[in-house]
Amino acid sequence: MSITSKLFEYDRSFSCLVGGMDEAGRGPLAGPVICACCIMPLDVMIDGINDSKKVSEKVRERLYDEITDKCLAYGVGIVEHDVIDEINILQATKLGMKKAFENMQVKPEVLLIDAVKVELPVAIRSIIKGDAQSYNIAAASIIAKVTRDRMMREYDMLYPQYGFAKNKGYGTKVHTDAIKSFGSCPIHRRTFIRKFEDV
Repeated sequence: MSITSKLFEYDRSFSCLVGGMDEAGRGPLAGPVICACCIMPLDVMIDGINDSKKVSEKVRERLYDEITDKCLAYGVGIVEHDVIDEINILQATKLGMKKAFENMQVKPEVLLIDAVKVELPVAIRSIIKGDAQSYNIAAASIIAKVTRDRMMREYDMLYPQYGFAKNKGYGTKVHTDAIKSFGSCPIHRRTFIRKFEDV
């Protein structure tokens, strides 16, 4: 049985309308955190859906189009860098999840979430490493990751010295060296980069 088949069968074990929630961008030094929620049909499987970190960028882009085209509903929640600095990344992630859920045109009866505990008006099941266990969470992880990656590629055109198209805002050596050389840019998370600016 393939990885996708195992994820698919896990979600099919629920006897109700099940959805998944995940985020992308909790760790980077720049840019937003993105949360996504989706409800995938469980009668036909999209082959290749897996934890977004285990799928190449090219395949993620293809899967994103197929997921958003075939899902029953999806929502995205974006929380920008300045809000992250104001309320911290955990609270920003929870806020993003609430926004993503609110943006769903159809709401699930049970929502599977990867580890984070958040209060929403729906039955929630929190799953450790859920994007490696649930088809819906894995699909949501791809939506979140691709949405964020596209945003960071656009930011790269505005601030090319930081290499955002490649590092997506994560603290690679190229990125941290650029902060030391050029200082921060408007999308940096101030609370994340203090140690690099002080060097």
